Amino acid sequence: MKQDFSGIGMTSARTRARMAERLRGQGIRDTSVLAAMGEVPRHIFIDEALAHRAYDDVALPIGHGQTISQPYIVARMVELAAGAARRERVLEVGTGCGYQAAVLARLFKVVYSVERIGSLLDRARLQLRDLRISNVRLRHGDGHNGVPDGAPFDAIILAAAATHVPQALLEQLAIGGRMLFPIGVNDQEMRMIERFEEGFQETRLEKVRFVPMLTGLA
Repeated sequence: MKQDFSGIGMTSARTRARMAERLRGQGIRDTSVLAAMGEVPRHIFIDEALAHRAYDDVALPIGHGQTISQPYIVARMVELAAGAARRERVLEVGTGCGYQAAVLARLFKVVYSVERIGSLLDRARLQLRDLRISNVRLRHGDGHNGVPDGAPFDAIILAAAATHVPQALLEQLAIGGRMLFPIGVNDQEMRMIERFEEGFQETRLEKVRFVPMLTGLA
């Protein structure tokens, strides 16, 4: 039997609808992105003690020094990624709790998501299974390496701040594809790289704050 994630009170579908309307007011225009944000139950991806804050526009801790990004940042990056030439394959670097992968799964045909922290990946796998999401491919690995056997990707999203753009990820980006990533240490900003036949084009976007992108497995 399919599990009911409608929730009550602060975890209800009505609360998610209000969050989607707030995102619209913050400038998110893609109706498919707004619909996905309104459908995915963010509260099941965080600790029960924080469920009452699940739909606030804030980042929340998920353990291991990691966070679930604020809804606006998720929607902003997903909207830009969804503006790529195709919506076939997307790579998420930094699965975390699995929330953003669940949103991406409603917009792209196949989602590849790589996470370096094994216990976080295991928990994300259970949450996605409970939601009956079957088009997400989870990998335990170093995000700097991407997922070569899943490439090329129409979009790549980094959910942690890099100090440089990993060459392997650029090589895995499809022609017509977009890569969204935060970069920097103390002073961070979101950027977008688009790949065209003639090369790459980088665009600087807004200031952001993410946990750092680390190497190796944990």
